[in-house]
Amino acid sequence: MNTLEQIAENIKRIKAELGGRARLLAATKTVPADIINFALDCGIDLIGENRVNELLEKYEHIDRSRTEIHFIGALQTNKVKYIIDKVDMIHSVDRVSLVDEIERQAAKRNIIMPVLAEINIGKEETKSGILPEQAEEFCAYISEKPHIKLCGLMAIPPKSENFGDNRKYFCEMAKIFIDISSKNVDNSNMDVLSLGMSDDYADAADCGSTLVRVGSAIFGKREYPIKNQE
Repeated sequence: MNTLEQIAENIKRIKAELGGRARLLAATKTVPADIINFALDCGIDLIGENRVNELLEKYEHIDRSRTEIHFIGALQTNKVKYIIDKVDMIHSVDRVSLVDEIERQAAKRNIIMPVLAEINIGKEETKSGILPEQAEEFCAYISEKPHIKLCGLMAIPPKSENFGDNRKYFCEMAKIFIDISSKNVDNSNMDVLSLGMSDDYADAADCGSTLVRVGSAIFGKREYPIKNQE
C-alpha cells in the first residue's frame, strides 16, 4: 500500500485529471479505516466497499459524517439485510431476485434505497449483469418498487490488454444510459453512470461517466485475503 504522502498526491492528481467531469469514488477494499479517514482528509467524500463482512468490521471506525458509503461488489441476497441501513447506494444490482430482496429489506426499515443497475456490456458469460438488450425492461422493473430509487447504470467492461480499448464499451454504455434516461421512467432519477476504474477512469470520463471507482491508483497495490469474506 502507498504511503500517506503518495495517497494524498494521487487523490490530488486524479481529481485534477477528472476536472469535475466525474465524481471520484475511492474503492476501499482491504484499506483500513484509519487510512480511509486520511483519504477523507484529502478530499474524498465517497467510498465504495466490496465485501459485506469487511464493511461491517470497518463501519464504526469510518468517519461517516464526512463521506457517503456505496456498496460496489457482488451482493448475495442473504447479505442485503446486513447493509441495507448502512450504505447510501447499492451498485451492481444485477438480477430480479436481488431487486426483490432490497425492496423487502428496505420496506421493513421504511427507507428508500438508491441503486444502480449493472449492465453486462461485454456480454461475458463469467460476469454478472443484465444484458444490454434487457436493460430497459430491467430498469422498468426496478422502478416499480416503492422502496427503491433507480439512480442510474454501472458496468465493468471486459479486461483489455491495450490502452483505450474500453472506450467502445464506455460509449455503448453512455448510449444505453441516455436512451433509458430519455424515457423518464417513474420512480427514478437517472443521473449516475458509473464506469471506469484505476486503469481507465480518464477514458470513462471522456465518454460520459459521471462516477469513477478508483482503488489501486489511489492506495497502491494491495494484497487481498485468500478467504472469501462473503
